[in-house]
Amino acid sequence: MRHTGAVDATVPPGWPDEVRPPGAPDWERSAVVWLYDLVPPDYRAHEVLRRYPVLLARFAADHVAAGLEAARAGWRTVRVELADQLPVEAIEAAMRAYEREGARLAAAARGVEVVAGALRGERWVPRL
Repeated sequence: MRHTGAVDATVPPGWPDEVRPPGAPDWERSAVVWLYDLVPPDYRAHEVLRRYPVLLARFAADHVAAGLEAARAGWRTVRVELADQLPVEAIEAAMRAYEREGARLAAAARGVEVVAGALRGERWVPRL
């Protein structure tokens, strides 16, 4: 669901649906809520992250990148490491789960990138 209205809702590719477009009312608040959903709950205890959304975006980018690397590593190694402990269908299901999680995290990483840019004041201009 894109948030539209009087504000120009043109956002860069990869912009998360959960985040209102830059310039819309409460867009930064929606960005912060979304970013906090990407990181461990304990991150909410850090006052500096609440005070500086750009820093929260940096922490989210690091966390998502680590998760993406973990999903990729799991996908590469699960078959070899657990083949003698699990049935083939469990290994295949695990591979599919790693693939879905990798795709989700790759999309989240792109979302964090474009939201962080907007939080820094960058404005996206579509190419004609």
